[in-house]
Amino acid sequence: MGKSVLKIQRAEADEIKKILNKNEAYTVGARLNIVYLVALGHSSRKLSELHNISFKQITNWAHRFENEGIEGLKDKKGRGRHSALSNEQLERIKTVVLKQAPSDYGLESNRWTGPTLAKWINQEYGLAYQKAQVYNLLEKVGVTFKKKQGLTNNV
Repeated sequence: MGKSVLKIQRAEADEIKKILNKNEAYTVGARLNIVYLVALGHSSRKLSELHNISFKQITNWAHRFENEGIEGLKDKKGRGRHSALSNEQLERIKTVVLKQAPSDYGLESNRWTGPTLAKWINQEYGLAYQKAQVYNLLEKVGVTFKKKQGLTNNV
């Protein structure tokens, strides 16, 4: 008989990853651990496979640690694509999804969903968003979508 596989029941892997990414200390610690393993002589390509992190990302962390120390492992502000929606527009989206129905805007639905909200954003602002992007926007303004519960305010 083979060994039993250890299972985590408390949370899904992606939920654990979100926890790691939310806390800067965890994020920096995880990155520092990878840099430590590189310093011990482990192959960055092998670490890439084991930790499901791109080889290039590991290389970047190693170089940033070399040049900046721990500070180089912290996320920099202002990186990435900037939102096409202003803060006022994001707040309006939050208000609309929490206080109004899609049918108020001529949409054929009584509840907001990712695709319905994407359609509304396109109508209102002329911006095309994918369903996953819509959920990211909602999370940014403190609203989450939970199956069978719909949209809820995190604040």
